[in-house]
Amino acid sequence: MGYGPYTIQENGQVTLPKELRREYGLSKGDAVTFERTEAGWVVRKEEPDPMKLLDELGALLAERGITLDELIASGRGIRGEIVRERYGIEAEDDEPDLP
Repeated sequence: MGYGPYTIQENGQVTLPKELRREYGLSKGDAVTFERTEAGWVVRKEEPDPMKLLDELGALLAERGITLDELIASGRGIRGEIVRERYGIEAEDDEPDLP
């Protein structure tokens, strides 16, 4: 099924039909890539790159002088507080049993 033609709006914007946005799980703020093929252009939803996201997180932590170990330890403490507050359970051991 074809869609269009559509008019390019100010700043080069084109509105995708609601049916296409729903079918491909696209919403406001999603990143898309454009790929040129022999048949024309393909528009593809850009899936996040986990390694890139981890690198960005590492850079943000480094800017604030926080190590990954410190971040993990603070999360462990916060989880313990939530369990105590919500369920009245005291953690027996804050450290996990690792081999």
